[in-house]
Amino acid sequence: MTAASPVFDPVTLLRAFFTRAVEVADPMRALAAHLPEKPAGRVVVIGAGKASARMAEAVEAAWGPCEGLVITRYGYARECAGIEIVEAAHPVPDSAGAEATARMLDLLANLGEGDFVLALISGGASSLLVAPAEGVTLAEKQAVNAALLASGAPIGQMNVLRKHLSRVKGGQLAAAAYPARMLALMISDVPGDDPAFIGSGPTVGDASSSAEALAMASRWGIEMPESVRQALAGQSGVVAPGDPRLSRCENRVIAAPAQSLAAAAELAQGEGCAVQLLGDALEGEARELAAEHARQAMALKARRRAGDPPLVLLSGGEVTVTQRGDGSGGPNAEYCLALALALEGAAGIYALACDTDGVDGAEEVAGAVIGPDTLARVQALGLDAEAALARNDAHGFFGALGDQVVTGPTLTNVNDFRAIMITA
Repeated sequence: MTAASPVFDPVTLLRAFFTRAVEVADPMRALAAHLPEKPAGRVVVIGAGKASARMAEAVEAAWGPCEGLVITRYGYARECAGIEIVEAAHPVPDSAGAEATARMLDLLANLGEGDFVLALISGGASSLLVAPAEGVTLAEKQAVNAALLASGAPIGQMNVLRKHLSRVKGGQLAAAAYPARMLALMISDVPGDDPAFIGSGPTVGDASSSAEALAMASRWGIEMPESVRQALAGQSGVVAPGDPRLSRCENRVIAAPAQSLAAAAELAQGEGCAVQLLGDALEGEARELAAEHARQAMALKARRRAGDPPLVLLSGGEVTVTQRGDGSGGPNAEYCLALALALEGAAGIYALACDTDGVDGAEEVAGAVIGPDTLARVQALGLDAEAALARNDAHGFFGALGDQVVTGPTLTNVNDFRAIMITA
């Protein structure tokens, strides 16, 4: 295949690479290999996250009907025979999540050594598992969470604050189940795939302190009511890594961004493309990473020779957006908008950036695609790309162009997927 082939369509291929990345992270494909034989005695299945309902469905496909409770995002529920699926809000928590979390903790109370808990954790659990620290109201927790999302702080630092304002994160969910044995199966949506950061680590101990959480909030300009400050000044419930209550809990990552990138790379190579991996754990401000990737793409384009196969640059991780304007956007769409501006219509360069959970920011949009004609089409519509970026209005921008990627609920979540294709 060459770039001149009449059947070659870069945008169609980029979408196919993304679809493949999502498919291999589907819990119905990924979970069974990590599931033991169903233990004898009482088995309780719990979970939270955007992929948790699909994970529960996969568990029952292997084990049959189970007792349990799983919390997922609105629109992400699956039909299960025994496990109750509750839908709640993401990315800002709501009362449905708080009520379901309280019921989950009740379900874990008074379990014995002979009981077994299977925990299904995926990205989104930070918002869906809601049990504010003593003295903090749900409304106050919502306000802090919204401020975190708009701050531009990396996910790891966000989760430090979330853990110390919770009665369930930072190992506290596993501690609540002790002395029962627990296996936590996780789908990673965090750079580095550290279980302590997936869903704010509800089954993983954490060595951070409340003082560190306060320092993080100050660094990123997070406004906090006095009750939140008092909670952070008091005794945190976060469980230290060596705590005996974690001794019977095993944490296992069953799907991660690297696996999805590898699958997309294999597909691209099968289509006759050369592939270069830029990393599966990239972080930072979306527009800054876009500028760096534009420089890399232009440098690689300048070295290309006639007859070279299309080159695909793949990357994952989790970029952030510092909310400066009043527009509608998400980190993947903002990355695409900033990339289009940085490329300035360079011939033969196309790109896609999407969140594998199908939700970029808070919108029901996975992300966007761009091509060499993106800016020209914008001008023809009388739109201003730079103004859209200044307003953080990437979703509005690509919506007007018809270049959004809308998947609906993907039922999994292995973070951002980015692909740049250089054809000329």
